[in-house]
Amino acid sequence: MYLRHTRRRKDGKTHVYWQLVRSVRRGRKVVQQTVAQLGELDGEGRARAEALARSMAGRASESWQGQLFDSREPTGSVAIKLNRVRLERSRSFGAVWLSWILWQALKFDELLGALLPRGREAVSWADVIAILVIGRLCEPSSELHVAERWYRTTALEDLLGVQSQSVYEERLYRALDRLLPHKQAIEAHLVKRLGELFELDYDLLLYDVTSTYFEGVADVAIAKRGYSRRSPSGLRAGEYRSGGYP
Repeated sequence: MYLRHTRRRKDGKTHVYWQLVRSVRRGRKVVQQTVAQLGELDGEGRARAEALARSMAGRASESWQGQLFDSREPTGSVAIKLNRVRLERSRSFGAVWLSWILWQALKFDELLGALLPRGREAVSWADVIAILVIGRLCEPSSELHVAERWYRTTALEDLLGVQSQSVYEERLYRALDRLLPHKQAIEAHLVKRLGELFELDYDLLLYDVTSTYFEGVADVAIAKRGYSRRSPSGLRAGEYRSGGYP
């Protein structure tokens, strides 16, 4: 939601009229819809309009999008030669921005900063792990793909302040080795943080046993021979599937 102005000449004078506008998706198109006609506004009036827009859009609009309104008087139009406009180094923004906001909402940046304090390395391990996780969320691929292509095509460089030349596969390969010793601390933090965000009480724990199996002599009352994902031919001799599935 934002302010938009139009100019009209009346009685030999130029008048500036303001509208409160929002973007609305209609099918495949995004159109601008006027929410309110605000008329002519001075600086104080525009400040009130800003506060109104933020209250209608929610506090996140103020926190993360920054200053959306220009408090200066409009200075007129600027001529643009469309045939000389070109696009350079386009980068995806929305998915990585949302992922980074979720990462911070879960306070993983604070947790990893404490678990893996910065040393002499140019890029902290906390930032390297954030790049890996956001990459898995936005475009699941290998560490090599992240380093050679994906990272430089996104706006993470601006969000994290990590230059693309500092993201290389060898560093990404070693990141999980740094993370593994802190597995229990990360799990405990995630449980605690989800409880804080959604006011959850953990009275029941559910876990997936779809791919669980055991080998050896089994009590047929609790297990039967079944299908193993480890090979197309099924289970090996003496291998049983838990849960009683055929």
